[in-house]
Amino acid sequence: MRSSAPLLRVRDLSITHADAARPSPADVTFDIRPGEVVLLLGPSGSGKSTLTLALNGLIPHAVPATMTGQVVAGGLDTTEALTATLSTHVAMVFQDPDAQIVTGTVYDEVAFGPENLRLPLDEVRARTEAALRRVGLWERRDENPDRLSGGGRQRLAIGCALAMGSPLIVLDEPTANLDPQGIDDVYAALADVVAAGDRAILLVEHNLDAAMSFVTRTIVLDRSGRVAFDGEPAEVIRGHVDELVAMGVWLPAATIAALRMRDAGATLDPLPLTPDELAVALAVDGDETGHGHRVSSRSARSTTERDSARSTTERDSARSTTEEQPIIRARGLTVRRGRSEILHGIDLDIARGTFTAIVGTNGAGKTTLLQALAGVVPPPKRQVIVDGVDPGAASPRDLASRIGFVFQNPEHQFIAHTVFDELAHGLRLRHVPDAEIAERVQSMLARFGLEEKADVHPFLLSGGEKRRLSVGTALITRPGVLALDEPTFGQDRARAAELLTLLHELRDDGTTILIVTHDLHLVAEHSTHTLVLQDGRVHAAGPTADLFRSEQTFESAGLRLPSLQRVLAASGWAIA
Repeated sequence: MRSSAPLLRVRDLSITHADAARPSPADVTFDIRPGEVVLLLGPSGSGKSTLTLALNGLIPHAVPATMTGQVVAGGLDTTEALTATLSTHVAMVFQDPDAQIVTGTVYDEVAFGPENLRLPLDEVRARTEAALRRVGLWERRDENPDRLSGGGRQRLAIGCALAMGSPLIVLDEPTANLDPQGIDDVYAALADVVAAGDRAILLVEHNLDAAMSFVTRTIVLDRSGRVAFDGEPAEVIRGHVDELVAMGVWLPAATIAALRMRDAGATLDPLPLTPDELAVALAVDGDETGHGHRVSSRSARSTTERDSARSTTERDSARSTTEEQPIIRARGLTVRRGRSEILHGIDLDIARGTFTAIVGTNGAGKTTLLQALAGVVPPPKRQVIVDGVDPGAASPRDLASRIGFVFQNPEHQFIAHTVFDELAHGLRLRHVPDAEIAERVQSMLARFGLEEKADVHPFLLSGGEKRRLSVGTALITRPGVLALDEPTFGQDRARAAELLTLLHELRDDGTTILIVTHDLHLVAEHSTHTLVLQDGRVHAAGPTADLFRSEQTFESAGLRLPSLQRVLAASGWAIA
């Protein structure tokens, strides 16, 4: 039985950051009760992450912002209680796990919170071991957190929250850096947490495919930061799908596919929310309309798309084989971190003008490879050539003119005090005339929807806005190669689509695109080539369309194709 007393009460909450023109979120009211798993959706800039920071007192105690209204956690007013006290009622997992890791070993990191609660030593040990086992890090308990991959550090942060034993756990994009198995493990652990019925979860997430079977309620913020919808997930999505599409929020991949199929003439009712529901709906649609009509409606959209994809793949394959000098070439690339060897003798060629995705499980070496190719982590000399330059020997200025790099966490690359100056910095280093700088910066601000943020400090932007700014700073010097680590992380669906459209436009203009991602939907729909890493080695490489014909290629590397891809393949649909 659920307790009648809410774990969290939010009343008329509005938060205005320094220099912000309006509050976001604005006038938000809701309760969270034991046993609930609440999914918080909204477009980038609606205030989702800001809202989470107010739930355990970080706003207003640690983050400068003006707050009106009231937040009560465990019976305590968050504006009056100490943050340390509030942490026993609300545990936080931030969008950037590095923002909350403070100790020298994985074990100490998880034990840190319970120790500061002055719990008995036996209970600290029991909680720490249980949490580490839940997130799959018990065997790595003696390692330095710095040696974990981005996904590993994300699981560590979740383990820390679990160990606190707080009745409410708030997670901001907890699976963004995780491979499919890691996502399953995290949700299994969280499901165990709420199974007893005395705890609750608030989740900011864009990977709705994994979340749909887990969440019990959905709250949607609109672009002004106000609550637009609040209810059972299926009712909110099915009942307001047109409004959600217009807002640009993330929807389940199966729902997006179903909407495209409806446009092509398929009859899918009710609107599918999961791949299994989509498979059933497609079978019913075929039975009711007749096989011939179903093929006709499918061919109205998907045949052209398949022909287009095939011609693109053939053109890119021809380009790969006929290009005398690949724009990126690595031979025997070996990278060590401390005493550990992360990459082991990697050989690869990336053809000019391609869109290449690097995929693999957490810890496979994806980010390390991308950073080595871009010279962010200088590789050994004479092992990598990028557009005629050796990243192991080139000056940062020479390298930046050939390859732009976008970090997984945007804050890691910000150095200026305003968004305008952040974009202008690279141009000023190259002594570009002021008039041209102003013109190019204004163009970039408009392209990424940041015109109103020109004078704002980059650290005061939303997560999605930070991501767009980081891409803009890499693009503004017009390099021949653009390398991005998890480019859609923190983006709403509309902004992610805009970014991907921009990447395709850049590629059409001759820019070579290189990304690291866990999103195999993105890989299947957008990349021309795919590189699969396993344990720091190249497991498979080639045109994306060719690799996706074999599930075994991915499964043998510890990955699996998304359920939606299997459903579409079985039904004959192709969504692009």
